Amino acid sequence: MILTAYSILITLFWVALMGYLVVNSRKVKFLKDVVPALPAPEPSVAIIIAVKDEEANLEAALRSVCGLTYQNLTILVINDRSTDRTPEILSRMAQQNPALQVLTVRELPPGWLGKNHALYQGYGATASEWLLFTDADVLFHAGALQKAMTYAVANQLDHLTLFPQITSRSGLFRSVINTFALMLETRQRPWDVPNPASDASLGIGAFNLLRRSAYEKAGTHTAFSLRPDDDLKLGERIKAAGLRQEVLYGVPEVSLEWYTSLGEFVRGLMKNTFSVFNYHWPTALSMALLTLLVFVLPLPVMLLRGEIGLLLAAVLLLAQILLMVLKTGTDGKWWHALLIPFAGAVMVYILLASAYKTLRQGGIYWRNSFYPLSELKKQR
Repeated sequence: MILTAYSILITLFWVALMGYLVVNSRKVKFLKDVVPALPAPEPSVAIIIAVKDEEANLEAALRSVCGLTYQNLTILVINDRSTDRTPEILSRMAQQNPALQVLTVRELPPGWLGKNHALYQGYGATASEWLLFTDADVLFHAGALQKAMTYAVANQLDHLTLFPQITSRSGLFRSVINTFALMLETRQRPWDVPNPASDASLGIGAFNLLRRSAYEKAGTHTAFSLRPDDDLKLGERIKAAGLRQEVLYGVPEVSLEWYTSLGEFVRGLMKNTFSVFNYHWPTALSMALLTLLVFVLPLPVMLLRGEIGLLLAAVLLLAQILLMVLKTGTDGKWWHALLIPFAGAVMVYILLASAYKTLRQGGIYWRNSFYPLSELKKQR
């Protein structure tokens, strides 16, 4: 009886979730639809990129950044103690591109994660009116920044962030990313971010464009210097400061291959997932249990419940297929719905493993430095 009630309730939940996400995702606009029309003179923009041992993707990313058609632009790359060929690539590209400036961090001061410190150093090295924090593997279409600045200025925004297009060599990994995107958007509600009455906020590391004054009012990276989830915290603090924030889908203007494989994805998220729950293991455990009940178990349970279970499984699967196909910004395939239980199981593992590893170590390793949990919890 309990399993039957669970099967009925979870089916109704997925039908409702499908409608909720399909309808609300259509409220989020696309950067590609913006017609660039900035009044002269263009506001000054500094693109700030923190790099550490990025030789695999760095050159292609920087070529796309240097190819942006925005005129009033400074490009600051902060080399954070790289030990591979990154310094050579930066030196060569700086000689070829006068707008590209390179700063080098040789020592990391106490109380900082390397990336956060590097981005803060970039802020201190420029006086530009606008700042764009981005990553060393992000590719830009030539007009992407013009469109983003046009939209931000026209809508009097203080902060604009984008969902980038995630490219992948693996169909399996692509399906996992799409399930992860469903989880993220359900949690963060990007359509509610512009509403000042809502507590919804978002920041995405691939593209955080904000006024210098907004960054300062939010406390700069010094306010969350030890947070691995610095992009989310930046968005959170900007919204809490009462500033105007909005989210757009960046497909196809801004893209990246986030991770090259499922294993790399798991290892990457394990480093910072526990921080999203403020290093509070009951919260992480509760989220893992919820993910298990909502994403992993429904179909297996229903398939063991006879005819009514098969009927409910068909309804639930149809709702998930429609969600993957109809939701804006996901670029899902119908068969990605079949892998939702697998993707959910991957996320449960990441949630539990991230919490366990952090607690067992008594902290985290980040860019070859160890940070005790007692220090990390000070910025919860």
